[in-house]
Amino acid sequence: MKRNSLPSLPPPPVGEPGRLSSFFTPPGSWTTLAEHRRRFPAPPPARRQPDGTLIEMVERAGLRGRGGASFPTAAKLRAVAAGKRQPVVLANGSEGEPASYKDALIMTSAPHLVLDGALLAASAVGAEEVIVGIALDMRAARAAIDRAERERYAAEPSSARIRIIDVPARYVAGEERALVNLVNRGRAIPPQGTSRPFERGVAGRPTLVQNVETLAHLATIRRNGPDWFRSVGTAETPGTMLVSLGGAVADPGVYEIEVGTTFVDLLSAAGGATERIGGVLTGGYSGTWLRTEEAVRVTLDQKGLSAVGGFLGCGVVSVLPASACGLRESSAVLRWMAGETAGQCGPCVYGLAAIADATESLRAGRADGRVLERLERWSGDVEGRGACRFPDGAVRFLRSALRTFAADIEKHAKGYPCIRADQQPMLPLPLMTRAA
Repeated sequence: MKRNSLPSLPPPPVGEPGRLSSFFTPPGSWTTLAEHRRRFPAPPPARRQPDGTLIEMVERAGLRGRGGASFPTAAKLRAVAAGKRQPVVLANGSEGEPASYKDALIMTSAPHLVLDGALLAASAVGAEEVIVGIALDMRAARAAIDRAERERYAAEPSSARIRIIDVPARYVAGEERALVNLVNRGRAIPPQGTSRPFERGVAGRPTLVQNVETLAHLATIRRNGPDWFRSVGTAETPGTMLVSLGGAVADPGVYEIEVGTTFVDLLSAAGGATERIGGVLTGGYSGTWLRTEEAVRVTLDQKGLSAVGGFLGCGVVSVLPASACGLRESSAVLRWMAGETAGQCGPCVYGLAAIADATESLRAGRADGRVLERLERWSGDVEGRGACRFPDGAVRFLRSALRTFAADIEKHAKGYPCIRADQQPMLPLPLMTRAA
């Protein structure tokens, strides 16, 4: 599977001391806890009472979640800390997005930094239990976190218990309510209802669900201070972020960049494009396609991307070569997404399947003259009607494809299939859909 191939990826450029990539190790190497502690002092033990000082530091730093929603981390911490029952910290390392590698890399290369962040979050909200969820196909990451936890158990007894759980390698399994449902009931699907984990999560207790990259940033803020964190990035989203860069680039891989870096500068850092660019996908398979002329003037932050209809999401940037068909790529993704539905909401189950069928008929040159009209209508029928936002992401992806590849799609709609019928999709997709 995709994330078992991490050692073949080029290492990210080493950032300034203290930034995430400065903790990364070459493939196959290991930083012991003792070596990590020489650079990074041990976090304080978890407290029964929330640590308001740490929350204030995170708030001053302006840290936002790096898992896709970009929600202010301090607001999450405060909401959980204000709960009436003993809270829980749930570190989300499931990374269900097939084009994303950054969470697997940070857990594999810097597991102690991730666990430091999780324990600090526990101290901030007053939790005594930390759960780390890792997808089943992330074997290297699981091994690294397991080893790091064993080292800590022997050398640094803490009042916070660390528990590691397996998460099904499915897209929806990483949704925060699905993750909580997995811990509570053994099924990684988002439950019906409106309660959020910060209100009622694991065992009905207030639960902080936070992406592993976000937790690693939290640890660096505690070590270096909020002003240091804010010294790079943008006013709206300070700091750095990990970007999974793939497609037609010389050196695909995971890069740590300042939030607000231009796409052109990121592309340059990766050795440039390997051929003429036909489009750029931002935010992954719940994200948006951009035309080349839009991508070359965009900054990689939510404000800059929103200005051209883009989406930052979990930090995926995929460069489509002009020789590839954007409709073929989009059709393959939509077919896969239709198979990833949790199977509990009719608009999602039947709507995404119908959208995938129609898109495939369009790609093959078999569609009738009203296919685009139907796709638009079905998108409206599906949007906002699921137990989670998975169908909304699929609709956003579809609409951006129809806009970005409009000229090609018009040819397909007139009955012309792809010129190269044997061409395989460029975007990474798992080999099969796995059970929840």
